[in-house]
Amino acid sequence: MIQFDKGPGAAFAKHFAALPDHDAYKEHFWYDWGPVFYRGRLDGSAKIICIASDPGPTERIAGRNLVGNAGQRVQGFLHKIGLTQSYVCLNGFAFALFPSHLGDGIKLLSQPELTAWRNKLFNMLKKPSLQAVVAFGAVAQKAVALWNTKGNIPVFETYHPSYHSGGAAGEKKMLTDWNRVINELRQIITPDEGASTSLPLYGEKFAEQDYAAIPRIDLPFGLPDWFGNDAFFRKKRGMNSVSRPSPDDRHTLEWKAPKFN
Repeated sequence: MIQFDKGPGAAFAKHFAALPDHDAYKEHFWYDWGPVFYRGRLDGSAKIICIASDPGPTERIAGRNLVGNAGQRVQGFLHKIGLTQSYVCLNGFAFALFPSHLGDGIKLLSQPELTAWRNKLFNMLKKPSLQAVVAFGAVAQKAVALWNTKGNIPVFETYHPSYHSGGAAGEKKMLTDWNRVINELRQIITPDEGASTSLPLYGEKFAEQDYAAIPRIDLPFGLPDWFGNDAFFRKKRGMNSVSRPSPDDRHTLEWKAPKFN
C-alpha cells in the first residue's frame, strides 16, 4: 500500500487558513517562510497530542511539523509508549520562533486572537480517543496552560526535544524526565495494534535506537524515501538534512541529500 498524508480535511483547512495575521509580530519569527500546522492524525483517532515550538527548516520542506531531528526524537518517544500512528503533533506557534526571542514569544502566546485560534484547534482534536497531552518545552507548556477548556485530560510537561542546555549533564536530566513521562503514559495510553510497550527507556544520552523515522503516512506524497530519517547525517556528526545558512537564514534554506555510495 502506498501511504502518504493527503492533507487536512475541509474543517481543518478552513481553520488553518484563518490563522490570525502575525505581521505585527514578524520580527520574532522566520516569518517569510510561512506557517506549518501539524503532523499526524486529524481524523479524531489521535490518542495523544504532542505540542512543541518547532517548525524548523526540515518542517518547511515537508509542510509538516516535528519531522527533523527533534521530530525523530519525538517519534522514538511515541514508539516507547506504544504509538505508531494514533497521535497528532502541533506547534505552540505556527511560525518558527527565533530561540533568542523566547521571552517575547511566551508573552505573545497570550494575545487574545492567537489564544482563541489555538484553543479552537485544540478543541477540534479533543475527541473521545484523546488520552493525554504532552507539552514539550516552555512555549508548549504556556500554550496548554492557556487552553481553558481542556477539562481533565492528563497533561505532561517535559523538556523540548532540542533541549541542549548543560551539555552531557543537561541531556541526562532531560532523558531522565522523558523516562518519567513515558512510564506514566504507559499506564494510561492504549497501545496501537501490534506496537511494543517494552522498548528500552533512555540512557544518559540519546542513542540511535532512541530515534524513529517519520512514517510515510505522516508526509505529503512525493518526498524522497530517505526524508524523515536523518540517521545518515547523525552518523556524520550532523543533525538535519536541511539548515538555515547564515547570514541570510530568513530567506535561504540549504537542503542536502545523503550520499549512499
